[in-house]
This record gives sequence, structure tokens and C-alpha cells, in this order.
Amino acid sequence: MGQFGRKLGRLALCALLLEMFAAAGSARADAISDFYSRKTMTLIAGFPPGGGYDSYVRVLARHYGQFIPGKPTIVPANMPGAGSMNAANHIYNDEPSDGTVLGMFASSVVMEPLLGNKAAQFDPEKFGWIGSMSQDVSYCGVWQTPGAAATFDDMLRKETIFGGGAPAAITYQHPLILKNVLGANIRMIPGYAGTRDIDLAMQRGEVNGECGLYASSIKAQFLDDVKSGRLRLVIQMGSRKSTEFGEIPSVFDYVKSDDDRAVLELHFKSLVLGRPLAGPPGIPQDRLTALRAAFMATMKDQDFLAEAGKAGLDIDLATADEVQGLLKHFATFSPAIFAKARQAIGR
Repeated sequence: MGQFGRKLGRLALCALLLEMFAAAGSARADAISDFYSRKTMTLIAGFPPGGGYDSYVRVLARHYGQFIPGKPTIVPANMPGAGSMNAANHIYNDEPSDGTVLGMFASSVVMEPLLGNKAAQFDPEKFGWIGSMSQDVSYCGVWQTPGAAATFDDMLRKETIFGGGAPAAITYQHPLILKNVLGANIRMIPGYAGTRDIDLAMQRGEVNGECGLYASSIKAQFLDDVKSGRLRLVIQMGSRKSTEFGEIPSVFDYVKSDDDRAVLELHFKSLVLGRPLAGPPGIPQDRLTALRAAFMATMKDQDFLAEAGKAGLDIDLATADEVQGLLKHFATFSPAIFAKARQAIGR
């Protein structure tokens, strides 16, 4: 065989290999489509109906399925309790690892195993991470009544009563961090079921303030109160500083030592996981890849974005790779920093 013949042979081999790869890819896509066709998927929100997490899950459920091969029906559900740890434990340990159940729980819950909480019965790195719908900034706000603190500097001097949820919820943890790391004069009343209950308690005068107010929740529920001054946002937390509601100081503006900064990073940079979506460990890789691709497509879909905008939901995508990279970064922190981080939330 001459050189020309050998070249033709190589070209034929390349063409055959490309056909084989295309056929294999098509077969995988067909297998995923066959699996999800006529199936019902469940998206679990780890908080009661009516709050921010519930809103994100319900809007996502109305659009996500059309981008998953086979177009499964998607049903939202709620599993409140323990600041959404009940949902995280349930999804990790009790739901099938076939890609039919995903859930959304608080970023603070993701950190619980790293902070030594034995009630958190999961390894955060082993979830089937899909991504996060929002890289959020969180605020603490004080309802303005006579004598109420109007700034964070006021809170360093005068007692302010905050309502909080379960110990794993940011409504509970963030006020304690302000108290134990930055020296704010805060008294906590815990045990509220969710942010809606704390909202009502604040407006009834049972408590002065609330933490864990995401920007999206403020725009959906409190924008008029913030604009009128009835609710004063006194400090913000997150991996970035926002001016969306004016010049509000960041927790990092009050840092006094490198160790304190590391503790605050551990607690607040996890807000990149503002609205995280994950499934149980062990979801087959081809389905996990398809679910991640469908999630990315949903986050860019104009109909989805229009509905999210009407509902006041901020969409600021974090990919599964970004989520996993953040968790790996936290795992490199020293035991001493984790000990200080536990003390910051009263453990």
C-alpha cells in the first residue's frame, strides 16, 4: 500500500472512531432520556412554605424539567426542621441515588460537619452537587422603634434582641458571630420555625432584629420597609461587599485580627452557596452531568429569568465545580480556626 493509500486508511479509521464516539454519546443521551421520561422528580426545600428557599425551589421546579432529557415532571416539596438540617440529612441518607430527588438547604448547614456537629450526618463533599442559584449577600436588620439601634456601632453599645431559628440556621448563627467575634451587645431568642415567623415577631415587637436577610428576600418581602426606614439594615455578610441597599458596613470592616478574619471567612464565604442544590451521593455520573447541564441551561433561560425577576429572586450562578472547590478550600483550615469558629456560634 502506497503513502496515499495509508493516508486514506488513517482517515477512514478517524472517521470510524468519530462515528463510534458520536454513537456512544447518543446512546448515553438516549439512556438518560429513557430513564427520566414519564418520571416525577422531587425538589425539596429545607424550610417551610412562604420563605426565600421555598420561592427559589418552586420557581426552579416550573422550568428545570424542560432542560432534562426525557422532560420529567418536577414537584416541589417542603421538609422544614433544624434550620434545614433535617432535609440535608434526609437527602443524603434516605433518598434514592438515582437522580430523581434533589434538595436545597442553608449554606450554614453545609458547614455543620466541618464545625463538628454530630447531628449533621453527611460529608458535604460527597453530595451530588448541582450548583447554587445565588451567591448571596446576607444582612442583619433592626426594626426601628424608639430607642432601637440604628447602626452596628449602636449595637456595640446597647442591647439588641434578635430572633433566631435552630442552631444550624444563619438566623441563629449570624447574631452569635456578631456577639462573640465582633463584640455586639446581642441577646438571642431562638426557636422560631423560619424567617417568616421571625419577621412577624420583629414587627410585633417581640424581638428587635433579624439576621439572615438575603438581598433577594429583602427585595421580595421588605423593600418598602427598608426604603421607608422602618427596617434598618445595619451590617452585611458575604464574600463580596454590596452597595445595593446603600453604604452598609461589612463584618470584615470590624475585623481586629487575622484569626478573626479567618473565622469570619469560614462562616461567611460559604454564602457563595446562597441557594445550593444537591442530591444524594452516588448519582450515576451520566445523570449527574445531565442534571448539571440542565441546571446551567435553566439559569440562562429567559422565561425562567423573567419569572425569577417578578418574584424578586436574585440569580447569580455558582457551578458545581465552584461549590466543590470552596469546600476543599475550607478543609485546609487549621484545627485552631475551626475551634474558634465553633466558639463563635456558642459551641
